[in-house]
Amino acid sequence: MKIVNTKLQILSAVFLILLVKQTAFGQDESTDPPEVPDRLDLQTTLNFALENNFEIRRAIELIEEQEGLIVEVKSQIRPSLSLNANYDRLDEGLSDTATGIFTPNTEDWSISLSARQALYKGGGVKAAIQAQDLTRESARLFLESTIIDAILEVKTRYYAVLLAREQIEVEEQNIALLEESLQDAKNRLNAGTVSEFEVLRAEVLIANAQPALIRRRSNFRVAIDQLRQSMGYTNYRRDPSNLAKVPEFEGNLEYNPAEFDLFESLAFALENRPELERLSVIQEARQAGLKIASADYRPSLDLVGSYGKRKSSFSDDFNDGPEGWTVGVEASWDIFDGSRRQGRLRQAKSQLEQARIDREALRLQIEVEVRQAISEFSEAQELVEAATKSVEQAEEALRLADSRYEAGAISQLDVLETRVALTQSRTNRLEANYRHMIAVENLRRARGEGRSAIESY
Repeated sequence: MKIVNTKLQILSAVFLILLVKQTAFGQDESTDPPEVPDRLDLQTTLNFALENNFEIRRAIELIEEQEGLIVEVKSQIRPSLSLNANYDRLDEGLSDTATGIFTPNTEDWSISLSARQALYKGGGVKAAIQAQDLTRESARLFLESTIIDAILEVKTRYYAVLLAREQIEVEEQNIALLEESLQDAKNRLNAGTVSEFEVLRAEVLIANAQPALIRRRSNFRVAIDQLRQSMGYTNYRRDPSNLAKVPEFEGNLEYNPAEFDLFESLAFALENRPELERLSVIQEARQAGLKIASADYRPSLDLVGSYGKRKSSFSDDFNDGPEGWTVGVEASWDIFDGSRRQGRLRQAKSQLEQARIDREALRLQIEVEVRQAISEFSEAQELVEAATKSVEQAEEALRLADSRYEAGAISQLDVLETRVALTQSRTNRLEANYRHMIAVENLRRARGEGRSAIESY
């Protein structure tokens, strides 16, 4: 598997949208988020979320963390240089010249510059670098799946806003129809063709319709706040003009037919899901971890050298101190360590096996997700067809009811019941369209289609 070498290459190759740029909100170079816009569409919402969603930002930092770990591991194969110095004050009784002809030596000091270069570490350092490169690749794949999940969440909540908005419109249309019925009842009462009971009944129906409208408006406000959370939009000034501002959301809940095949979807998902690829990378990293553990059984070899100066035993003058260099080779080989290496090797083997198990478990999970998404998609498609037909029938029933009411063949109550049925049918169609749109997005996510769609954002 090809591993990308730098963080910039990792991000730009997969997520072009994450490059520094001006957002569609009209955000300038300042650090403050933009103000609440007058109009908001789905594309603008997605662009903003890709740059500000907290989960995405956290996943990017995981890549940065891995970059730091790679630098740390690579330092083991690079030469190290250290400056060492010490100074000691001695009691005269410890001086080896205290009883001699020389002045007692009560001070001791030394300074040296030391270098060390690893020559052989049993292959452990190379394996550690490989493991960290693979871990960085897994972090990149985690970022990719996080972005796909964020896109799905934003779309779902944006559609929820549209649903809540259109449900308000349906309830308002229902109340408008009931108000027309009330006015008609009042006109007929004035003409003496109906009793006050008909007027009172129409007023009760209007009063009963108000709570539903209140709930729809509350749902709309909640849906907007949930969308704001998914976007990562934090700039809400506490002045009334901005705090209560609601943008005009563009788009409608429309039914767009789609077709998906179960067999093809399963094959596509197993080929394209970033989570499955990530576990494959983690399995390779665990294999490298096994090499790291095995390296402990081999010797290590270092090249060392230093240049230093120390105090003379016979003089306190700095210039009289001896100086020079040393160079050599240090080797070490643990013969027995209380089974520490054996324990580390067993851990590495277990971690490798766990990675294999996790990958197989995820394959099964993906298959189940695809099957479930296909089932939900089929259900949503059938609901849309049934709801569309129901609205057509309810509209025709209302037209016939109005005609028969004008002819005196039915009562006002029959007309009102027909109008309530039409409102319910329209509400059901809205919810069916919403469920179909969500089912399509969920199925595409289960298939792993979001990977190819990221760059288009």
